[in-house]
This record gives sequence, C-alpha cells and structure tokens, in this order.
Amino acid sequence: MEEVVIVGAGIAGLATAVALKKVGVRALVLERSEELRTTGAALGLFANAWVALDALGVSDKLAALYAPLKRGYITDVKTKSIQEVHYPGNRNGAQPRAVHRKVLLEVLAEELPPNSIRFSSKITSIETQVEHGLSICIVMLDDGTIIKSKVVIGCDGVHSIVARWLGLRPPVYSGRSAVRGLSVFPKGHGFDHGHAIQQFVDVGKRAGFIALNDKEVYWFFAATCPPKGVEKGPDPEMIQRELMENLAKDFPLVYLDVIKHSDLSSLTWAPLMFRYPWDILFGNLFRSSVTVAGDAMHPMTPDLGQGACSALEDAVALGRHLRNSIAEHSKLVTGDIGFAIERYAKERRLRVATLITTSYLSGWVQQDGSNRFMRFLRDVFYGFLLGRVVKGITNYDCGKLHGVSPLP
Repeated sequence: MEEVVIVGAGIAGLATAVALKKVGVRALVLERSEELRTTGAALGLFANAWVALDALGVSDKLAALYAPLKRGYITDVKTKSIQEVHYPGNRNGAQPRAVHRKVLLEVLAEELPPNSIRFSSKITSIETQVEHGLSICIVMLDDGTIIKSKVVIGCDGVHSIVARWLGLRPPVYSGRSAVRGLSVFPKGHGFDHGHAIQQFVDVGKRAGFIALNDKEVYWFFAATCPPKGVEKGPDPEMIQRELMENLAKDFPLVYLDVIKHSDLSSLTWAPLMFRYPWDILFGNLFRSSVTVAGDAMHPMTPDLGQGACSALEDAVALGRHLRNSIAEHSKLVTGDIGFAIERYAKERRLRVATLITTSYLSGWVQQDGSNRFMRFLRDVFYGFLLGRVVKGITNYDCGKLHGVSPLP
C-alpha cells in the first residue's frame, strides 16, 4: 500500500512529491516516459511561483542560475510603436525569472528520495474499493501491474486520465496555437540578458523572446491558426520555415534572427487548450481520495505565464492540506484524507478559474488589433492594465510547509 501515488513527473507531479516529502509523506511518481520530459524548452516563473519554490526549498538553487526580469517591451509590428511594461517583484522581494524547463525538473527531482519516480509506467485505469471499511485507490498499469494507494493525484497533463475518471469535461481548443523554441548563439547574442522580455504583436499574432543566459534565448510565437503538419508528426525544419517565410515574415529582423538560430530539436507547435472556468467552479475536482493538479486540473492559455506558476501553487496547497492527515511514522490517516482533499479543491477552485479567465481575455485583447477599437483596447491594456493585472495575480501567497519532520 502506497501512501500517495502521483501520476505524471512533470512540474506539478514532481513539485507535489517534493511538497509531500517536506511534510513527511513519501509519494510514488508514475511517469509514462522513459526519462524526465523536457518538452517546452523554457518558461517564465513570476513572483507567486518563487514563493511556492521557496516553500519547496529549491528557490535559491534556481535563482542563482537566472537573472530577474525587470521590464518588457511590446512592439506593434505594423505601426512600430513600442510600449514599456515593468514587472515588479512581490511584497517579499520575489522577482520573475525565465528558467529552462529541464533544469526546473531536475532540481525538483534531486529533492526526492531514490526510486521515487517509476518511469515507463503508463496507467490504464483507476478505481476505488473499500477495504476494512476504508476507501483505497487501485491504479492499473499497461504492463499489468496493480498499485494500491491511499491517495492518487493526477498530474498527467492536459489530456489527463485522472481528470477524465473524475468526470471533468475535456479541455477545449482556444482557436490559437503556439510555437516554442530555444535558440543558441555560440558567440553570444548581445541581448539584455535577464532584464527585459521583447514582445511583438500583430493582427492575430503575438511573439516574443527572452535571454536565458549569454548564449541561449527562449522564444515563442502564437497565432490564430491550428498547428501545421500535426498528422505527420513533428517536423522542426518545416516549423522554422513556416514561421520565417510565412507567419512571421513581417516581424522585425531581430526576431527572425532568433528563429534562425533555433535548436531544431527544441521546436514544438501545439494547439492552445483551456478548461472552461465554470467546469473548474462546478466540476468534480476530487472524488474520495483522488484529485488533480497542474494542467490536469486547469489547462490555460499562456498569455499571463501562469501555467507552471499555478501548478507550483497546487503542490504547496496539497502539501499543506495533506499534512493535517498525518499520524505517526509518516502515515496518512485514511479517514481524514477525503476531508483534506476536499479542502484543497475548495481552496484552488476560485484561484485557478480566475487565472484561466484572465489569461484567455488577456490573449484575446493582446492578439486582436483587427480594427481601431481593438487596437485602442490593446494599447490601453499594455499601457495601463497589464502591469496591474500581473501584479495582482503574482502577489498571491500559496503558504508555507510547516509542522512535520521531512523525510530524509
């Protein structure tokens, strides 16, 4: 009998395992891939994420590797006008940074005890049973393995098997897609390393890049079109060519040069999915001692950079609530678990529904510009609202992990 089974070794899954370790609960992480997944190249972590990383005990390791972001510049591709946006830290001094996704995963994985992650483990079904008057979870893998656990937490991404078992409606397509990549400049790129993010907006398109260090640049391109070539599988050369010769051909040369220097193995082109906020507010986020976190719960568009940030918040919230169900010898009291999971879901509902809604509306405003009114609305958003929206969202404090001796 496992104490906790976590499905998925992405950011949400590993962070949740670390949070549980901090409060004295050992978790088994099931990952379908043969190794840690590094799809996504890099990501931005705002102040609220650094509060969570601090609670998990890994913020100092990451902050030492990446410079804080202080401002951004948004260029209108057609008019060439430029607006400046400031990204202040929160009240505790935590500042946003962009980090390699692989590095974040490795830092989290290093915090876990040996054999905490079981790779090549694809779950096929979940069920609950009553044994000795108490509800337990049964997880079945595609190799025939059966695992019993007191708690199951689905961190298995946008197309989550656990979310489907809970009865959550599937995410929907936003009408937009995004290309992401990592560019390498062996002799140095010469950009303002770590202090500014450059963004470019056009009708139905938004793009940007940020320097991760002296030689690497993370970039993205979002547009109101579906990904191309999905049926045939990923073709990085086609993706690069489609951007440079078609979708982004009118963008500034500095941006096209970044795309030109792409590490082709890092390129991805995927549809932007989100879950309707009312499905979060009124749907089944838990059943018995089964729940979800990260993209499995709240997939959202990336327009405010809160996907990974909110996943880290989920992890800390789960750790706090499950901590109250611990008896002696780091064992969870089965009868109390359901109440802890319910409290977690109640805490996260409004927060993540708000993030989904705000991100979607933000993307709609930023990426339209199809007429004068929408351009005016976009200018107002960038000039007066974006900084306030970001500050309001990123001042969130997910709490600390206290009270129980952590596992070695």
